[in-house]
Amino acid sequence: MPNSETKPSKFTPRTRKVRILATLGPASNSPEMIRKLAEAGADAFRVNMSHGSHEDHLKLIRTIRSLEKDLERPTTILADLQGPKLRVGKFADGGAVLENGQTYVFDRDETPGDASRANLPHKEIYEAVEPGTRLLIDDGKIVARVVSVTADRIEAKIEVGGRISNNKGLNVPDVVLPLAALTEKDRADLAFALEQGVDWIALSFVQRPEDVAEARRLIAGRASLLAKIEKPAAIDRLEGILELADAVMVARGDLGVELPPEEVPPLQKRIVEAARRLGRPVVVATQMLESMISAPTPTRAEVSDVATAVYDGADAVMLSAESASGSFPIEAVTIMNGIATSVEADPSHAARVHFTETLPEATTADAIAHAANTMVGTVSAAAIVCFTSSGSTARRVSRERPAVPMLVLTPSERTARRLGLLWGAHAVRTRDVASFEEMIAKSKRMALRHGIAKGGQRIIVTAGVPFGTPGSTNVIHIVRLVGDELERYRAGEG
Repeated sequence: MPNSETKPSKFTPRTRKVRILATLGPASNSPEMIRKLAEAGADAFRVNMSHGSHEDHLKLIRTIRSLEKDLERPTTILADLQGPKLRVGKFADGGAVLENGQTYVFDRDETPGDASRANLPHKEIYEAVEPGTRLLIDDGKIVARVVSVTADRIEAKIEVGGRISNNKGLNVPDVVLPLAALTEKDRADLAFALEQGVDWIALSFVQRPEDVAEARRLIAGRASLLAKIEKPAAIDRLEGILELADAVMVARGDLGVELPPEEVPPLQKRIVEAARRLGRPVVVATQMLESMISAPTPTRAEVSDVATAVYDGADAVMLSAESASGSFPIEAVTIMNGIATSVEADPSHAARVHFTETLPEATTADAIAHAANTMVGTVSAAAIVCFTSSGSTARRVSRERPAVPMLVLTPSERTARRLGLLWGAHAVRTRDVASFEEMIAKSKRMALRHGIAKGGQRIIVTAGVPFGTPGSTNVIHIVRLVGDELERYRAGEG
């Protein structure tokens, strides 16, 4: 590995702590556009496995890895699995108009549908629904309520009518469907993504902790696992899902279809708070700057929406179609970066972020992380430096939401990349250390090299001894920088 301390760093820390996750797509799949997104503020990239071929995804992954080397910045890749898709079948005339109050039948007959019936091929729905269950079609534009059900026929009453057409999606919010979160397509996509070395896997259609456990078994430590909270059933099992997942996403699009819209904001806050208490990174996603798909500026309501997620202490905010297929992908990232930077500069931001209490557990590692955050204010430290091999030290310190930059030093490229969704983490891959003295000397040099501290300032260093042992955070140290440590090292004096 080239010595990361003998040349000027191209890798400057972000001035903000919340991370930006940008979805790639037709509007942003070229090397030039991906570079511009990174330069505008994107910290991580989402590859949506619902669209495109493995060949398309491979090109994106290789482009990101090439860019990563050029920018000398660990870059995070998240592969988002599609999950089960429930859809009605085709129609004889391409579609039909359903009237309020009419009776309508869904069945397993593959004959094209009409104004009286439609094909619904998913046997699991027939097994799960009962009289009174709602069926939401085309993102809830049509609402039907089950009157009666047999093994292959559902009779329903149309409560909100409209035009139904070929292959429209269907949601069943009132029951837990006996469907695995991973389809055969997902398993193939998962195997491909792991083979290509992506950093995070996003699991869709999570309804219960068992869904997460199955994905973890298949991933086998080769990537971190993010559970998307998009089903009402997942809310009822949130704590269990959080215990098994490495991170969660508040997927507000599907939540907003299956729940009344007024219930989504308090649920968002509940999910963010629960994730933060457990030290799991949490991403707020969907429709954050929706109008920027076709407009160069967002609405004021959208700006406030992004700001709310930042004030709540979310680890990352995500752009979907805005960066994937919109007309202004660079502007969307730039605006999101500007909103986050402005909010974090607000004097009230720190207090608002700490509305959520993250009490340390009775462990040495939590005690060290909590103490580091407290000591920042006591000694007016400029930064916290975390040595970590697995990332656990960084996650514990980040959970405290410290007021100063957090420089994470790790010998693991994989760990550095995975930390791209972690609040406040500026991860740098560097040689491991073998002694306490070497750790302190490297902390000083890297803090100076990356511009997070300068001569005369203090930094707080946390690590685990023996070095290289994952999850052993047990050392905390305060050190003052002279300011010439980097020059002396380059001259061979220290």
